[in-house]
Amino acid sequence: MIILGIDPGFEKLGCAVLKKEKTGDKLIYSTCLISKKKDPHEQRLLYLGKEIRKIIKKYKPDILSVEKLFFTKNQKTAMRVSEARGMILFIGALENLAIIEFTPLEIKMAITGYGKAEKRQMQEMVRAILKLTKLPKSDDEIDAIATALTCSAHNPHLIHKT
Repeated sequence: MIILGIDPGFEKLGCAVLKKEKTGDKLIYSTCLISKKKDPHEQRLLYLGKEIRKIIKKYKPDILSVEKLFFTKNQKTAMRVSEARGMILFIGALENLAIIEFTPLEIKMAITGYGKAEKRQMQEMVRAILKLTKLPKSDDEIDAIATALTCSAHNPHLIHKT
């Protein structure tokens, strides 16, 4: 089973591809997509959408795991991130992926066992779960990995593909 985890954003968008195997989860790929600040918003969304589709075409995930929106005080940012989420969900549906969404609280609970875990705790657990020697530099990328791991943990019955 291949899981594509996404931490939505319109400036920075984290993506991670996990393979769920009988022996555990394996990180296949991760990245942080960065749109150009000078581009109009719709062009930024178009760029991000095209890049997500390339990842889907290359890794052929079965499931799209997306972090639900966490509303901030900045409504303009929240609206733009919600537009990015809409684009992500549209692409997932267009590509016939099963889509599962998780709140930040659910992700923190799945990864650390504590819903108010700090970023450093999340990073350490992601590293430990996947037995990584080092973590990606981008927080958005790590959040995408955590989102995919949460999907894997919440769905132990998923069929393992070889």
